[in-house]
Amino acid sequence: MDYSQALKWGQAQLSQSGILTSRLDCLVLLEDTLDIDRAKILAQPQTNIEPTVFKQYQKQIIKRSRHIPLAYIRQQSEFYGRVFYIDQRVLEPRPESETIIEELKIILDHTLITQVLDVGSGSGVLAITTKLEFPNIQVYATDVDKKCLNVVRINAQRHSAQISIFQGDLIKPIKNNLWRKQTVVMANLPYVPSHWQINTSALHEPGRAIFGGPNGLDLYIKLFKQFSELKHPPIWVITESMPPQHQQLAKIANKSGYSLAKTNDFIQCFSWKFHRELH
Repeated sequence: MDYSQALKWGQAQLSQSGILTSRLDCLVLLEDTLDIDRAKILAQPQTNIEPTVFKQYQKQIIKRSRHIPLAYIRQQSEFYGRVFYIDQRVLEPRPESETIIEELKIILDHTLITQVLDVGSGSGVLAITTKLEFPNIQVYATDVDKKCLNVVRINAQRHSAQISIFQGDLIKPIKNNLWRKQTVVMANLPYVPSHWQINTSALHEPGRAIFGGPNGLDLYIKLFKQFSELKHPPIWVITESMPPQHQQLAKIANKSGYSLAKTNDFIQCFSWKFHRELH
């Protein structure tokens, strides 16, 4: 079996299973198995593969044919130019979430911020990326799921990112740390309505991290309620949700003293109305 034959076999298996990215997925898995760049695979298609190595590749292709996400098979995913550890305990980070970091950069350029909180941290990519991009900022990560926080710790250690990690319900574990602090909250919480059908690959991801109740916004309602109970709420809140949910989410935020400052694709930025420096 050579490179070209392995790719042809794998592509046939994935195509039969309805994987639309069969060619690319085979290339990714083959270069992982061989530990060489795909350019070499494509440039030397007649190179033979050792039988034991091909068996490893076969196992990977079979997993992918069951619509298991590539990130889980490879146990890694790229976010903001860095590679993070990913497994079935957490969602695979989505490209649209990188916009949260871009919007955070704009805020930090125009407002004096001392700390950033990543609520519902999952794999920790937002918190860790923030710390790596802005080393002088104090970064907190919270999640209600201890299993997720174990993944956050793995990624923080791999990237030598000094962040503070807490287990608990949204901001409750660190609400005392928000006292008189200039804080930005990043919230990429579950926002898919519970009645929605998701794709086959997403069915392998933890449902608790995907679904956010009947209209998808249950956790955001809870989050902004927690803000309203604070004497000194965060001055900026960056959220991710589906564009059709944006109008409703803006109303939820407004009830807790926040006004919509900006919308960028899936991302919304809310500012606390009573913070003078913002307007």
